[in-house]
Amino acid sequence: MIERFETDDPHDARFAAAATGLLRAFNAGGVLTAADVHVAARTGELTGETDEAVLLAVALAVRAARHGSVCVDLAGLAGDEVTTGGDPVEGSAVDSGPLPWPPVAGWLDRVAASPLAAASVVRVEGGLLYLDRYWREEGQVRDDLLARVAAPAPPVDGAALEATASRVFPGEGYAEQRAVALTAAGQWTTVLTGGPGTGKTTTVAGLLTLLATAEPSRLRIALTAPTGKAAARLQQAVEDAQRGPQFTDADRARLDGLSASTLHRLLGWRPDSRTRFRHHRGNKLPHDVVVVDETSMVSLTMMARLLEAVRPDARLVLVGDPDQLASVEAGAVLADLVGGLAVRAPTAVTALRTTRRYGEGIGSLAAALRDGDADRVLALLTAETGDDAPLGLVDPGDEAGMARLRGRLLHHALAVRQAALDGDAGAAIDALDAHRLLCAHREGPWGVQHWNRQVERWLGDSTGTAVGAAWGHDWYPGRPLLVTANDYGLGLFNGDTGVVVRVGDELRAVIAGVGEHATYSPSRLSDVETLHAMTVHKSQGSQARDVTVLLPPADSPLLTRELFYTAVTRAQARVRVIGTPESVTAAVQRQALRASGLRSRLAQATG
Repeated sequence: MIERFETDDPHDARFAAAATGLLRAFNAGGVLTAADVHVAARTGELTGETDEAVLLAVALAVRAARHGSVCVDLAGLAGDEVTTGGDPVEGSAVDSGPLPWPPVAGWLDRVAASPLAAASVVRVEGGLLYLDRYWREEGQVRDDLLARVAAPAPPVDGAALEATASRVFPGEGYAEQRAVALTAAGQWTTVLTGGPGTGKTTTVAGLLTLLATAEPSRLRIALTAPTGKAAARLQQAVEDAQRGPQFTDADRARLDGLSASTLHRLLGWRPDSRTRFRHHRGNKLPHDVVVVDETSMVSLTMMARLLEAVRPDARLVLVGDPDQLASVEAGAVLADLVGGLAVRAPTAVTALRTTRRYGEGIGSLAAALRDGDADRVLALLTAETGDDAPLGLVDPGDEAGMARLRGRLLHHALAVRQAALDGDAGAAIDALDAHRLLCAHREGPWGVQHWNRQVERWLGDSTGTAVGAAWGHDWYPGRPLLVTANDYGLGLFNGDTGVVVRVGDELRAVIAGVGEHATYSPSRLSDVETLHAMTVHKSQGSQARDVTVLLPPADSPLLTRELFYTAVTRAQARVRVIGTPESVTAAVQRQALRASGLRSRLAQATG
């Protein structure tokens, strides 16, 4: 969705006042931001490019990266919904009609022949336009992956692996996981896909046991994920799986001491760079096996850095759900790997399809969302009524339903608060993880900030004291916390969650961890937010027993099938959707498509 500007302020930051021609028209029309225009104009000045159509193409490539795409299809974009919008910037001399798109025929050729292309500012390949950085990273990911799948398979004792697999994955109930683990054990690179509850981490635990049993020396194993919360959940899930009766004490001893970390920590964070790390092509990771969970959250840049750092003779297992939201940064890498490698190297892509976590309700809802069946989704959400039903839909205009929502949110907040006042950090963390309120937006009536304030007001009304009043600041017992940036000095990572707990006459921030929780003075924490509500993007890599999903109006550009699916599949037992039938239908029918050439570059590569 594009929103044209309406302003009488010549200094409006959204409008590049010095822009002319096509850049001005598309900025005023709401397609380009001022930043997009400034980048294109400046690179044109540096290279001597004056062709307006070429500069517009560069600005559109910048815009594409900002929206999560790594390239742009100029021909397709010219006929896309970005040609329409609201009102133009007042006084911009742009009318409310269609924007003046350059003729599609020959547009990309003009870019390819331009000084900008000669200077490697942009690249053209496969009918797509890239900024140079993303073209290089996409090519590197393709080359590194294809080199890995083309390498001779690792030497394995097939009979011994089969015997161990039959013990670790016994009977027909584990046949799917057994087959996937055996396939992964016999190759260097595996993309392991499956929806939540299909047993991906159980399969990983069994695979690691297969590999550890087959090796005479102890394997160096890295468990990693994009966020701290996802890494902690991976470690906990692997440890829980190993407690199963099919795992022996010897199995557990071989894998004893495994710990998971974020990708940033695994690769070796450097204070002088956001995209480069201590481990790289010239300084490989020492591990024999690298398992990456929540790969759908990995950006193109991080995948490039990971692949160059993994030894060619190390097994790499990329685990994730390609139907979830992609990275907040550019790329839709997991979906591209599944589509591209399925053509180029089919055995590298394995899938688990049998859901084990959910009852029939959430599993059926997730399946209907994957299939894009809006009628089925609505039918499932409205099939049962009552607070104990696993699924439910509440229209925001239903006063009784919204009153029940208030009661549910207040009950949850009070439970966290009471445990925090009692100084019971473990109980406070458990209470926090019993429910999640998920929003598509950060701001506005359907956004995280609004609902965080709303729950705090309800808490104040219920207790008779405004939250934080007794402590003289915004920190208060029971305040749920979300870490929003990595802090390597404190060992905190984006996505970590916790609770403020009263310890004697002082407050302490307790951040959830695996086994033991970490405790900090609140004064040491800077990049944290209140977590009565959180965005769906931030919820990836976590789960809760009950989940409430706030769907914005049907015309929200953030309302997509991937967002809805990701939100729903955070739940273990119960999902409540707050939204109109129109919002539900819009969410199911609208997909978050990102432009990328990786899938075709993988599938079509030769050599």
